[in-house]
Amino acid sequence: MRRRRAAVAAGFCASFLLGSVLNVLFAPGSEPPRPGQSPGPSPAPGPGRRGDRGELARQIRARYEEVQRYSRGGPAPGAGRPERRRLMDLAPGGPGLQRPRPPRARPLPDGAPSWPPAPGPGSPGLGPRLGCAALRNVTGAQYVGSGYTKAVYRVRLPGGAAVALKAVDFSGHDLGSCVREFGARRGCYRLAAHKLLKEMVLLERLRHPNVLQLYGYCYQDSEDIPDTLTTITELGAPVEMIQLLQTSWEDRFRFVLVDGELKVTDLDDARVEETPCASSADCILEFPARNFTLPCSAQGWCEGMNEKRNLYNAYRFFFTYLLPHSAPPSLRPLLDSIVNATATPHSAGELTWGVDETLAQLEKVLHLYRSGQYLQNSTVGSRAEYQHLPESTIPQEDYRCWPSYHHGSCLLSVFNVAEAMDVCESHAQCRAFVVTNQTTWTGRQLVFFKTGWSQVVPDPNKTTYVRASG
Repeated sequence: MRRRRAAVAAGFCASFLLGSVLNVLFAPGSEPPRPGQSPGPSPAPGPGRRGDRGELARQIRARYEEVQRYSRGGPAPGAGRPERRRLMDLAPGGPGLQRPRPPRARPLPDGAPSWPPAPGPGSPGLGPRLGCAALRNVTGAQYVGSGYTKAVYRVRLPGGAAVALKAVDFSGHDLGSCVREFGARRGCYRLAAHKLLKEMVLLERLRHPNVLQLYGYCYQDSEDIPDTLTTITELGAPVEMIQLLQTSWEDRFRFVLVDGELKVTDLDDARVEETPCASSADCILEFPARNFTLPCSAQGWCEGMNEKRNLYNAYRFFFTYLLPHSAPPSLRPLLDSIVNATATPHSAGELTWGVDETLAQLEKVLHLYRSGQYLQNSTVGSRAEYQHLPESTIPQEDYRCWPSYHHGSCLLSVFNVAEAMDVCESHAQCRAFVVTNQTTWTGRQLVFFKTGWSQVVPDPNKTTYVRASG
């Protein structure tokens, strides 16, 4: 039971963070310029207004305090019911960030905190392993992409490992718009860099197979900005919807990618706190197709806004495309109810289900699929006779089918031999199948379906079933 729940939780934890984390990659999704390389032209400082500097300092302090809260841990205002959240296995007392050298205080006028910030109290721990020394002789620097705040590069470390580097994009919208408004480039850099620092803290604390690994970080001078921050993370490839649709339904239910797990990477805009409010009018979730209004609690927080935002984004980007598509017919009604409940508002204007109920229903689907109970109501016609040939296989006579686990053949998962016979009889070209000793993550056996059996050879790890003629 524990393993089953963990499998579902791991598979869907990413989708429940999608509200703030829509940039989902199998590795980092934005990175820093490599050491010694100019990150590109900087935005020209605007004229600035003296009165604006206090507002800039206020924003920097607010982000700094947010980083400190996440670094220390503990529930934030309006954080909901953490004891019921099973989707992310937060390590208790997770380590904070250790500085590679003593911080050099460079206070900003009007009371902004010094930079670089020291680790928050209560955040000892081991910290990331790689530092500035690892970036001195990187090779093969390649631009990956950029977003509102960060730029991402792919580099190869001296030992040969490929990693991703993230840094504030000096030509990005976040830094550029701040400079145009306040005319304070260093202060604007600190404002943007605190988002990157927040992401570092979250990656350290959210140690989970479906969360990106943080390998290390480095503070170094760049252009006229002292102590610019670069983070070092694991590297992967962007998730493509077409790629996911071409995989088996079983793997899409888990959201497994080739050679690895789907991972949440972009956490700088994620947050635990609910949105403050004075009334329900402040608690409106706006999406392109529809809006939802949530209640404002007596404590002044929009109840469940983060949860509902994430669920609806999971519906928009994953559930509606990936859950029903090519699913076993007997599971379609349950999957349709999950899709509808994460998208349809009831009379109060809220989404029908929350995270707990959605997870419970997904676990129910998994149980029916893994146990084979989804086959009980299936109507099977008259099966042909099959000759059982133990410890043998058919090395050739393959054909392609969709969705196959193997590009050049028809390799599918089945619950038992009876289901394999049904699959074979549903394929016009199938005349035999080979049951392997390999299983999928749900324990289902992988089976090769064949066009004939002209050559049957010994294989102690396989069993061949040949369809009788006539």
